[in-house]
Amino acid sequence: MTTPLFDLIRHEIAHDGPITVARFMELALGHPEHGYYMTRDPFGLEGDFITSPEITQMFGEMIGLWSVVVWQSMGRPDPVNVVELGPGRGTLMGDALRAAEADPDFMDAQRLWLVETSPVLRDAQKKNLMQTMRMPAWRDSFAETGPGPLLVIGNEFFDALPIRQYEKTAEGWRERLVGMNAAGDGLAFVLAPGAADETLIPETLRAEAEVGAVFEDQSASRAVMTDIAKRVVEHGGAALFFDYGHFEHGLGDTLQAVKDHEYADVLAEPGQADLTAHVDFQQLAEAARAAGAEVLGPLPQGAFLDHLGLRQRADMLMMHADPDVVQVIDGAYNRLTDPDQMGVLFKVMAVTRPGFAVPPWGGGEG
Repeated sequence: MTTPLFDLIRHEIAHDGPITVARFMELALGHPEHGYYMTRDPFGLEGDFITSPEITQMFGEMIGLWSVVVWQSMGRPDPVNVVELGPGRGTLMGDALRAAEADPDFMDAQRLWLVETSPVLRDAQKKNLMQTMRMPAWRDSFAETGPGPLLVIGNEFFDALPIRQYEKTAEGWRERLVGMNAAGDGLAFVLAPGAADETLIPETLRAEAEVGAVFEDQSASRAVMTDIAKRVVEHGGAALFFDYGHFEHGLGDTLQAVKDHEYADVLAEPGQADLTAHVDFQQLAEAARAAGAEVLGPLPQGAFLDHLGLRQRADMLMMHADPDVVQVIDGAYNRLTDPDQMGVLFKVMAVTRPGFAVPPWGGGEG
């Protein structure tokens, strides 16, 4: 099946040659007219996938209370920039702000920024946040948010940023590109004719890689992390990220497409399916440390949420609930924390100014 975006990609390949995987992801997800996120609300049962905030209000509530505690440890700066990257429908932030109302001073001090490029999702965020009476300022990138102390939240943000892929061949490393198939009627992965810069692949992986191994370079994610870490070091605050991926550098092709809650062919219908790749948390951590920040974690999501009190919150909500509601709440808790569901695959990492620990790693002034 061809799509309007397929025709544009085919034209670009015909004119300039095969494109990088990063370029393909940029077009498939963010093309102004035909990009996946520009044309739809993909969240929930009627969309293509469900994220933690859509599973239960408890997820956003934990983040809201976490934000208040961290703000208090920062010395209660007024104003403080609260920034969410890739805020989806605004569900997480709506739940977080409701929980944060426990400290009216925090609510008065916070200045809300949502980093979102999709006009469809901006409309959804506006509707969901209207009830909080706290309208955000929308920006296309983190770099456009205001200066000063900040709290940054990112849930499943880095997994959708473009990656570049490199494959080990008998002749050395080659970049993996997207070109046309032999019949000329579809897209296919091809290898660049020239050798890749092997210094892009961590030395430990180069030594163990066999022919056919794939390394994913997440330079786009590292660039965003560098900007965030520099701001945190300069102005104070903390950044908290939830995503699925691996603790350390690894080999493997993790690029995947999801449509209607099922895996799909990555190249088959550009612009019609979500594209993600597993996050290499070591790449993010190295970028943050190089910018002078301290990195806490990552921890498995289940352990993180339990440290913050998710079990106690679930028990409180179930205390006077009907049996069917109890089942829903308990099921949501298990989905977020069970090692066989989201509890281990998803990781949580914080980035702070050096010497400033945040829950659940500790606490302190900074």
